Amino acid sequence: MKILTLVRHAKSSWKEAELTDRQRALNPRGERDAPEMGRRMADWGIRPSLILSSPAVRAWTTAKFIATAIGYPAEFLQREESLYLASLDDLLDIVTAQDIGFNSLMIVAHNPGLTDFANFLAPHLTDNLPTAGVVSVQIDREDWSLYGQPETELIVHDYPKLKH
Repeated sequence: MKILTLVRHAKSSWKEAELTDRQRALNPRGERDAPEMGRRMADWGIRPSLILSSPAVRAWTTAKFIATAIGYPAEFLQREESLYLASLDDLLDIVTAQDIGFNSLMIVAHNPGLTDFANFLAPHLTDNLPTAGVVSVQIDREDWSLYGQPETELIVHDYPKLKH
C-alpha cells in the first residue's frame, strides 16, 4: 500500500506586479493557512517519507510550513522543477518515477493539474482544489505506477475554509 497526499500551494500575493509568477510569495492568508493545514495533517497522522514541491516560491513556502508542522526535516524537502504548473500527465509521470522504497509521498504544486489529479485518484471529488487544499489517498499498489486508474481509498479531503 502507498499513500499519496496532494497539496495545493496556499494563497499567494499579487501585490508586487514586477515579480514573475514563480516569484510570487504567500499573502497573509496563505501564511496563516499553510501552517494550519500542516497541523491538521499532523492530527490525521500524515507522515510522508518524501515531500516534493514545485520550485515556485508560493509552493516551496507552503511545503516548508507543512514540513515544520508535521515534523518533517526541512533539509529533506525536494524541489521538483517539473511540478511547476504540471498537468495530470506530468504528475502521473513524476509520481510513477518515485522509488518504491517510499511508502508515503506528498506533492505540493498547482492547479489545474492538482484538481485533475485529485479527480483521477478519487473520481468526481471536487470541481476545484482550493488553495492550501489537501487530498490524501491510500493506493492499493506496491509501486508508484498509477497509470490505468489504480484502486484508491480517500483518506482526507480538506481545505482551510472547511471548519472542523
